[in-house]
Amino acid sequence: MDLRTVGRIGRPHGIRGEVLVEVRTDDPDERFAPGKVLIAEPGASPSDPAAYRVPDRLTVEAVRAHQGRLIVVFEGVYDRNVAEALRGVVLSVDSADIADPTDPDEFNDHQLVGLAAVTTSGETLGEVVRIDHAPASDMLVLRRPEGRTALVPFVKAIVPEVDLAGGRVVVDPPEGLLDL
Repeated sequence: MDLRTVGRIGRPHGIRGEVLVEVRTDDPDERFAPGKVLIAEPGASPSDPAAYRVPDRLTVEAVRAHQGRLIVVFEGVYDRNVAEALRGVVLSVDSADIADPTDPDEFNDHQLVGLAAVTTSGETLGEVVRIDHAPASDMLVLRRPEGRTALVPFVKAIVPEVDLAGGRVVVDPPEGLLDL
């Protein structure tokens, strides 16, 4: 199963089990709609054996926007102590459950990961290993041939071509971008 991260649970909000969720998806209305089941990837395991164990799946019961984040209630999480146990949990969906975008200039993360990155002249730059969703723009994270990583803003001026069939992204990096 190829997972796509859609959010991360932060601190509890109030005493009734609500949690703040940092959204990491372009489609929060779809991913966090009531009834949606999300895959839960817990952070550190609790040291207390009697502590709440985070289930493999969490079902959204209610959701509302709050200061650029979401406040979410998950089924079965109705008090602050249980909500606190969810802090740090990464929420994901199976990429197979995500429809391909209809816009030819839009891509799902799983479509880009694994593509070769080459310059406009065909020089190999590395491989796309993940997508970081930053506030200003998405960033392609490349594994360079020598093993280090490079961040490439995923904007048309720097990534003029995505060739899914050919298994590559064409990158026209400004001078010094890959040296950072």
